Amino acid sequence: MLATLAVIAIVSTVIVASIQTSQDKAYGQQVPISFTTSEKTITVTGTATTSISPDIVTLQFGVDTEAKTAQDAISANSNVMDSVVTAVTSLGITKDEMSTASFSIYPVYNYSVPDPMTGIQKTMLTGYKASNTLFVKTTKLSLTGKIIDSAVGAGANRVDDVSFSLSPTKQQSTQNDLLSNAVVDAKSKAEKALAPLGEKITGVKSVSLSDFNVPPPRPVYYAGAMAAPSVAKDTQIFSSNQDVTTTANVIFLIGDQ
Repeated sequence: MLATLAVIAIVSTVIVASIQTSQDKAYGQQVPISFTTSEKTITVTGTATTSISPDIVTLQFGVDTEAKTAQDAISANSNVMDSVVTAVTSLGITKDEMSTASFSIYPVYNYSVPDPMTGIQKTMLTGYKASNTLFVKTTKLSLTGKIIDSAVGAGANRVDDVSFSLSPTKQQSTQNDLLSNAVVDAKSKAEKALAPLGEKITGVKSVSLSDFNVPPPRPVYYAGAMAAPSVAKDTQIFSSNQDVTTTANVIFLIGDQ
């Protein structure tokens, strides 16, 4: 029995040793492979600019009224503003194109009233002032002067702002055109820089587009807000083109020509 067990142990040892040797040989044949890449690139910024006419005009004008009581000030203001709105809508401006920009009422004080007993100046409440500002936003640019004149003629005694801008639709259309032009400009610059070096563009690694640079609405100030409403000639308001710009940063892959 002992002799038999010894034989089995020897055989098992030989088998294990053989398996280990085979594994060592297999591991010895696995040579690690490393990949090294060396790409050449050039980074270029392309720019595209265009001058475009605005298609939206925004106007802000208001009515200020004063009275002894707050209620009287509000009532007077409401009557005048109703007349202003009626005058503006008669030109073809819809209620959807108008909104209230702000409304406020506050006390009015006289700070230079002398006390009859002491002669010291004191503050005295003299009344209340109501202020209502109407905001108009429309694509009817040709009516800009008439809107101002009609509002002032109906009782508006403030013209706070007249400005021109681009509608979202026109902005998007312009942006799409400019982005492609900016990328083309970047490619042209890269090709001109690579030609003397004996290199050429072989691909694109990345493209980074900048935000669309639209200037803020351009204000037009109206000096005739307090002028007599009987002036027959329409106020002349002229819009001007706006320069808009976008850029594209492109990393090109390059190689020998």
